[in-house]
Amino acid sequence: MNKTPENLHSRATNKPMRDIIADRSRRSFLKSAGATLGAVAAQGFVGSLFSTQAYAKSAQSSLQFTELTRIYDKMHHVADGYKADVVVAWGDAMKAGQEAFDPAKIDAAAQADRFGYNCDFIAFMPLPRGSQTSDHGLLCVNNEYVSPNVMFADMIEDDAGAKMTEAQVALCNMAIGHSIVEIIRKDGVWSVVQDSPLNRRITLDTPMTISGPAAGNAHLKTSYDPTGTMAKGTTYNCSGGVTPWGTVLTCEEGASDTFGGSTEGNPEAAALERYGYDGSDYYGRARFDARFDMGQEPNEPNRFDWVVEIDPYDPTSTPVKRTALGRMSHEASTVVLNKDGRVVVYMGDDDYFEYVFRFVTEAKYDPANPASGKDVLDAGTLSVARYDADGSMTWLPLTHGTAGLTAEAGFADQADVVRKARLAADLLGATPMDRPEDIETNPMTGRVYAVMTKNKKITQDKLNPANTRPENLWGHIVEMIPPGGAGIDADHTAEKYGWDLFVLAGNPKDPATGSTFSPDTSENGWFVNPDNLTFDPKGRMFVSTDGANDFDIADGVYGVDTEGPARGLPKLLFACPIGAEASGPCFTPDGTTLFISVQHPAENAETLDKAETLWPDFKEGGLPRPAVVAIQRNDGAEVAS
Repeated sequence: MNKTPENLHSRATNKPMRDIIADRSRRSFLKSAGATLGAVAAQGFVGSLFSTQAYAKSAQSSLQFTELTRIYDKMHHVADGYKADVVVAWGDAMKAGQEAFDPAKIDAAAQADRFGYNCDFIAFMPLPRGSQTSDHGLLCVNNEYVSPNVMFADMIEDDAGAKMTEAQVALCNMAIGHSIVEIIRKDGVWSVVQDSPLNRRITLDTPMTISGPAAGNAHLKTSYDPTGTMAKGTTYNCSGGVTPWGTVLTCEEGASDTFGGSTEGNPEAAALERYGYDGSDYYGRARFDARFDMGQEPNEPNRFDWVVEIDPYDPTSTPVKRTALGRMSHEASTVVLNKDGRVVVYMGDDDYFEYVFRFVTEAKYDPANPASGKDVLDAGTLSVARYDADGSMTWLPLTHGTAGLTAEAGFADQADVVRKARLAADLLGATPMDRPEDIETNPMTGRVYAVMTKNKKITQDKLNPANTRPENLWGHIVEMIPPGGAGIDADHTAEKYGWDLFVLAGNPKDPATGSTFSPDTSENGWFVNPDNLTFDPKGRMFVSTDGANDFDIADGVYGVDTEGPARGLPKLLFACPIGAEASGPCFTPDGTTLFISVQHPAENAETLDKAETLWPDFKEGGLPRPAVVAIQRNDGAEVAS
């Protein structure tokens, strides 16, 4: 979901499961599982190489809405019988007495109290706390990054880092992070409670606590914070999660290209290179703030790329960077309360050939005592996934002193392990993946779904059982099957899982894609580049996409059955305006509203004057504005009924 994955560093070599896949071709993997990709595509196979479930022809989706006819223009579109209303957009007021957004008046000071830019992950947190209210709550939204080419006149994106003024950089710094706004639904219309004391912005300047194994570590100490326990700000906030005790987890997804300066002479240069810190300074921050110059503050990069916990119900609370969950380009941090009371967090590392991670807490959470969730994420076991060709997967613990994670290998303690989680995963032989994005759990079945958005860099010699297509431009979804049973009986702490390939994305009419959607998928229903997932109250999957614009179709939202004869049959519900991606899908508890972020509309334009849409306002002289949209049925019933 990161806007610049093509610019981020990706290592030239990786460690693909050498113990089982060395010298095997893509065809060998598929044959070992009982099929070749050609056979899969020819038969219209849906599901995985290892699935035992039968799929019927002429299957009827359990999603009864009339599918949207594919369309790609300056507007957003939704299926017949639905409405899609903008709830809040970049620059909207969050404090009493503020005027409506005026692009001519926006600056850093004003932006600090207004809704942030490119919205991404969404959490709907009911009010009051602990309730299941579905018409009143807090909308907690990540603001991942900014698009200077459609924010400022005559600004070309690739030149922004060198050409933006100090005032423009300061504005951009205040436009990213996280936004919390109170919203209420009246007569079917959602609106922001502008004077709510709970409305809050979290930005690149917000003070944060550092907790867990890396807190106080020498490599996190800076001139700003010589203790290594207090960070300043957050950036590239992509996906996230919600905890059972009512906090939000926001994920920092790769801050590497926002730093300038050189790593020459830095004893951690190799690790910084592995995380992509090349001094590119994409937004020009280092020109005006020494903490983003790695030559002056060599440890500042180590204070980013973590999961941050926020209490949205307490505007005086200090966000916490939970280092026990590992340092990576965090895409997701999806939380599951296991049947034994331990808390499990699933995470993807969104870059080429990176990994799928899991964290299991040491302590248990007691739902009758929400206070027991405080600091529970600071101790536990971080693991990384290995997918084997027999349909089994293993979680490999990243624990100091085991499996070669020793001082001799460059890991002095657990702080080093979590700080250099990628290098630790390399050492353990985890499975390199096709850019892991969101990971979500189906509440009805207990199965876990990990999205691989694409990997144009994967070649024949780098294929493995879970990533089967060279130059994968289309993406796929991996299905992980914990033991123990369905739903709440699934054991998310087990060492061994089963796994499937749920779908390989791509246009079914193009044999080169080898896509594996249901044979009943319509010309409007297939998708590419899955990004985020969510599930409705009945366990149907909803997929949002990022990258379909490269195929001259709109990014959007698709409903998909995961069980029964219509398994793997997608239907298009919502289409974004030109240049935008859909992200952060989130239902209200009753399933009657599906919130969607429409991120970076018109970003495909070289400069603002060439923008093909001024969505959602369409005002002459105005700007395109990222926004959160509420999708509802016109009759008020559940979205997916």
